[in-house]
Amino acid sequence: MSAAPCSPAAFPYEGPEELRQPINEALSRVVDPEVAMNIVDVGLVYGVAVHDTAVHVRMTMTSAACPVIDLIVEDAEHELDKVIPSQLKIRTELVWEPPWTPARMSANAKRFMGW
Repeated sequence: MSAAPCSPAAFPYEGPEELRQPINEALSRVVDPEVAMNIVDVGLVYGVAVHDTAVHVRMTMTSAACPVIDLIVEDAEHELDKVIPSQLKIRTELVWEPPWTPARMSANAKRFMGW
């Protein structure tokens, strides 16, 4: 499992530069238990936008039938809660378009999978 933070380009980010790395690291601590890798390396995070009142995270799953959707979303919100200012609310949006494909995986994840 890759626990190292991914590059800033792993997912689109909009917001204060000082929150980019803590948010990236927080999401990199969230593991998809079905593949034993973090959700950033798997490519499940589609984007993060920080606005005046909220952190909006767009993410997907490898399948709409994923049995651990609630666990992954809860873990992501828990990890983000540790690093974002308390006045910001966390808004997690599950999206299915574009559909996830293995092409979204990081080079580390592909190596881990033997690809």
